Amino acid sequence: MIVPTVDSIRMKYLMKMLINNKKHVLCPGPTGTGKTVNIMEMLNLEMEENTQCIPVGFSAQSSANQTQNAIDEKLEKRRKGVTGPAPGNRYAIFVDDLNMPKKETYGAQPPLELIRQWMDHQGWYERKSKEKQFVKIEDIIFISAMGPPGGGRSKITMRLQRHYNILTYTNLGRDSIDIMFNTLLRHFLGMFDVNVQSEIDNIIEASQDVFTKVGDSLRPRPATSHYLFNLRDMAKII
Repeated sequence: MIVPTVDSIRMKYLMKMLINNKKHVLCPGPTGTGKTVNIMEMLNLEMEENTQCIPVGFSAQSSANQTQNAIDEKLEKRRKGVTGPAPGNRYAIFVDDLNMPKKETYGAQPPLELIRQWMDHQGWYERKSKEKQFVKIEDIIFISAMGPPGGGRSKITMRLQRHYNILTYTNLGRDSIDIMFNTLLRHFLGMFDVNVQSEIDNIIEASQDVFTKVGDSLRPRPATSHYLFNLRDMAKII
């Protein structure tokens, strides 16, 4: 169950406007702020019918070849040296955890360099034939999400970052969290006694206070590096 908030509606509106004007979008932000859920909901349910989503998830072990294969297998040949989606359609390629791939010896992240090659030259070299000819790819657009650098995530190269329009997700405010969890609890406790329903606001306020206190006092240190708390922890309680 996805509860819309002022923040999520605003971000989706801006993303749709950019995508419809053929601008690439990058959404950095802390874990648990709803980046992936919002983007997937928008791409699958709210875009025009001719826009289809291709999700690509990056991990530390992702390679340029895997990334190229995942995209190439969805494309059709249009004419010699040119591929793309079916005529009249457009692919929105959603790359989650953009900055996760491990850096190689010289500091580059190969899957990101492949994406940058398309953004600079609108294509890449196909690897299956002897000629290895350059293939132009039409009618695709990139939407990416990533967490802040640190803990396995790297800082991405500015040569790639310059191609993106950046919309930053921030930690949700108390009002947005109230709306989300109020909706969920009222939906679940709708058939309960009035005395139980009247405690919903108190439950949410107490949970928020505990969550804030935990975040402020239990900080990640070398001995407690797993002390990383986000909205997902509070959502599990609710």
